[in-house]
Amino acid sequence: MAVVKFNQRVDRMLRERNSLVCVGLDPDPEAMPKGLRRLSPASQLERFLRGIVAATSPHAAAYKMQLGSFLQYGPPGFVALQKWSRRIGRSRLRILDLKANDIPNTMRMIRNGAFRSFGFDAVTVTPWSGWETLAPFLDDPSHGVFVVAHSSNPGSGDFQEIPTPRGPLWLAVVGEVRRLAHAHGNAGVVLGATFSESLRTARSTLGDGVPILVPGIGAQGGSLATAVREGVDAHGRGLLVNASRSVLYASSGPDWKRAAGAEASRLKVQINQLRLGVRTAG
Repeated sequence: MAVVKFNQRVDRMLRERNSLVCVGLDPDPEAMPKGLRRLSPASQLERFLRGIVAATSPHAAAYKMQLGSFLQYGPPGFVALQKWSRRIGRSRLRILDLKANDIPNTMRMIRNGAFRSFGFDAVTVTPWSGWETLAPFLDDPSHGVFVVAHSSNPGSGDFQEIPTPRGPLWLAVVGEVRRLAHAHGNAGVVLGATFSESLRTARSTLGDGVPILVPGIGAQGGSLATAVREGVDAHGRGLLVNASRSVLYASSGPDWKRAAGAEASRLKVQINQLRLGVRTAG
């Protein structure tokens, strides 16, 4: 049986769910709903993640879990990371956000842990130790890598905009990801919505069917309209719009689950309305 390559699965998921929403599951003890702050770390995580996933799953195509958010909880964090990746299952894309990069042997171990032990579908990586370091991930086309090209933080330009013979460094990264995506079928890029001018160039470089993961919407102030207009491919897909704090902490009161679901729903509807304004190939 032919392997369904990761990028094909992303496109199918976005089409079937009619959603480009990726919910960032980034638990923060200091931002938890008031009713959960008195609980033990393990109980707090369980209650919070159960409530958020139940409230947002009708509207989400993907979930992205930031490793640092779980690491701060110690052992209960790792238990929760594995449990909720498995519980969400293949009904949504599951992305582990760790921006990994190391020698190939270490990356092989990270790949095995993320995909086999924890059940994720994709991870975020950086290419700064060389493209050879991503080989263990590219050898598994059923799982994906999102390569950080231009992140959403204010200081990203310190390195990502350094000039190269192929344009700014982030664009050189995008060009290489295009080659890897066509060769392996499982590579995409991370481009922050706060640098929306990069999205049009990136999409033009990548072509159709190569996914872009866009952080920076919501609390970081990126333009949703620009991200959708410039980031979708000719089919109106190829884009995962990540929202974390604006969804998770839409309310700190007793209505926090309802508020999170309402914000995820609003985001999905708004994105789909914006997609209607983009001429697509169907």
